[in-house]
Amino acid sequence: MDIVIPLFDRFEPLDAIGPYEILAYVPGATVRFVTAEPGLVQDVSGSLPVHVPTRYSDVERCDVLLVPGGGSFRTMVDDPAFLDWVRRIHTGTRFTTSVCTGSLVLGAVGLLNGLTATTHWDAAADLESYGAVYTPERVVRHDRVITSAGVSSGIDMAVRLAALLTDDVTAQAIQLYTEYDPQPPFDTGSVAKAPAEVLERARTLG
Repeated sequence: MDIVIPLFDRFEPLDAIGPYEILAYVPGATVRFVTAEPGLVQDVSGSLPVHVPTRYSDVERCDVLLVPGGGSFRTMVDDPAFLDWVRRIHTGTRFTTSVCTGSLVLGAVGLLNGLTATTHWDAAADLESYGAVYTPERVVRHDRVITSAGVSSGIDMAVRLAALLTDDVTAQAIQLYTEYDPQPPFDTGSVAKAPAEVLERARTLG
């Protein structure tokens, strides 16, 4: 089982590494990172360079395509060759998925037109500009296309995806092994629950 995650400069680390941590434990799965040209790819904060050895153009098919977000989404949606590649790869995937603003890439290639989909709350209008209908749900599935909301929701999506690729018991075992049992110290993890001053401060972080 071949799982491919494209990385471009200014990617959001947890968007990619969270799902990778879960999906790498799927029996028989190989997770690969790809980029435009082999070499170092820098995360959005500038402190986590990742060496990616494989060109996305060298990948002709995969079972799962997972597009992370962050500032890198701008590079991806502005690259016609990459968007063409996503369209081509999607025709042969079992699942095409996104985390955070990675959903804007799926929107740009026409996979979300008329569908409900999710993304980071601050990118809702951008998502709808591609013909999708934004919902604040953490994970949204339409057959082979799955979108997840901001950053940490990619882990939720990956656990669900692990169940779809294997079975519920295997996915639950992966969740247990990684001890994914969130107990956040504050209940401000969504726009619906965050006070105005927290929302205002959050807008300064991106």
